[in-house]
Amino acid sequence: QLQASGGGLVQTGGSLRLSCAASGRTFSSYAVGWFRQAPGKEREFVASCNWSGTITYYADPVKGRFTIPRDNAKNTVYLQMNNLKPEDTAVYYCATKPRGGSSPLDYLYDYWGQGTQVTVSS
Repeated sequence: QLQASGGGLVQTGGSLRLSCAASGRTFSSYAVGWFRQAPGKEREFVASCNWSGTITYYADPVKGRFTIPRDNAKNTVYLQMNNLKPEDTAVYYCATKPRGGSSPLDYLYDYWGQGTQVTVSS
């Protein structure tokens, strides 16, 4: 099971840290990705890391503002979001990908958690 949490309402320029906690599987064997979906838009890739957290990918709109640290001892991956903008408003989802390699391709992820809402006010 994947549990995403940490969403909320924040002003432009603010920060939030999302958490993706896993249970029931060997979390350290999986890559983890964060995706988001805004109202009326397709789901899009945000960030991903490999099983160890040493290889990361970021979507261009979030580069330099978001990071994706992970703590395998706690079975948790985070999405640290800084300098938030109104266009970051979306439901954020985390997902795991088998075989450990990081990827921005959502069809490679086989297990998805429920989303957490992030709203950035202008």
